Amino acid sequence: MFKKILIANRGEIALRVIRTCKEMGIKTVAVYSTADKDSLHVRFADEAVCIGKAASSDSYLNIPHIMAAAEITNADGIHPGYGFLAENARFAEICGEHNIKFIGPTPDQIRSMGDKITAKETMIKAGVPVVPGGEGLLESLEEAISLAKEVGYPVILKATAGGGGKGMRVVWSEEEMEKNYNTAKAEAGASFKNDGIYMEKFVEEPRHIEIQVAGDRYGKVCHLSERDCSIQRRHQKLVEESPSPFMTPELRKRMGEAAIKAASAIGYESVGTIEFLVDKHRNFYFMEMNTRIQVEHCVTEEVTNFDLIKEQIKIAQGEAISGLNYEPQLHAIECRINAEDPYNDFRPSPGKITTLHQPGGHGIRIDSHVYAGYVIPPYYDSMIAKIIAVARTREEAINTMSRALSEYVIEGVKTTIPFHQQLMKNEDFIKGNFNTKFLETFKMV
Repeated sequence: MFKKILIANRGEIALRVIRTCKEMGIKTVAVYSTADKDSLHVRFADEAVCIGKAASSDSYLNIPHIMAAAEITNADGIHPGYGFLAENARFAEICGEHNIKFIGPTPDQIRSMGDKITAKETMIKAGVPVVPGGEGLLESLEEAISLAKEVGYPVILKATAGGGGKGMRVVWSEEEMEKNYNTAKAEAGASFKNDGIYMEKFVEEPRHIEIQVAGDRYGKVCHLSERDCSIQRRHQKLVEESPSPFMTPELRKRMGEAAIKAASAIGYESVGTIEFLVDKHRNFYFMEMNTRIQVEHCVTEEVTNFDLIKEQIKIAQGEAISGLNYEPQLHAIECRINAEDPYNDFRPSPGKITTLHQPGGHGIRIDSHVYAGYVIPPYYDSMIAKIIAVARTREEAINTMSRALSEYVIEGVKTTIPFHQQLMKNEDFIKGNFNTKFLETFKMV
């Protein structure tokens, strides 16, 4: 049993972990940069340690500073949240070297899924469907041109160490290959210090549907059904929901079985997510595995009545999971509230929140770390809250979300609330008629 857990993260996810730890009787340590000294996760943790200046490289990515904070506070576990060091295998190793439990998968499991080429090879061996494409990294522009002719246009170039849409380019014809090949490699190198890229067939009109999984050290793996994350802008998710309006019982069964195969193939020990592209004919293909808790984990929690953070901690303590699969009992929709201006190409809008009124009522959950008077720093991700609406049906969930958004007041900065309000009234969204390209034609009015 953990006695004290340090949360190596910030903002709403740090606060989220603190809440579950308190319910489990576990002491908590918050770490924070100088820019986050007034954040709520600092206020509500049992202890707090400043680990550096505002820049992530000086604080939330500074492994020596985080380990020093863990040692001086006698933490016996570290929860990485999402982002920052959550999928850093070396960080997980260093935790082990200091006899501090990393609350997540093993370093080898992180590595096996962190490299996209290795992950794809593992999935092929496990019998999980993958997108057609090359078998390894592209060694030259000439090889890219040749392989694209074999696979058939359109194709997509992806960074092997990628994420968040970095080092990713769609190529529609041979004439576009040279520019996109060079751009993808340069962006991959700048973003990940690894310019390796590979090629896949570009799946047109795809849905982005992910399956939540959990596995323990005893070889048991289960899934907790799907989340539809197709409403996204530049590969960044804005809305997630469960169950997917595109899902059928037969497709859920097949995708759930494939996700269990994927996690079992690496002996996965923690909670994680298997992400798939699903075409309009309901063929699905493995895209990647996220070896951490996801931003949108709340959606699954609400439709299955299951605390995923608690499960993650229990697995790290060596407890066995039930091994049972879970299906949605309700419908949940999550809107990410970002400090961005949707009328100005979603330009970031850091600054001081002068007025804040958060909605409530039946079926509404809000995960946030901000308050009236809080200053949103310009150094980190712009998400400041997640609002989740839960109801018996999708129609009721949309109505509940629309009502809650109409009550949400944030002044002093621009936010994505107006975007979400308009989306909830969009006829195609209401009908469930959308894919990952939906926002390319969606216009703010």
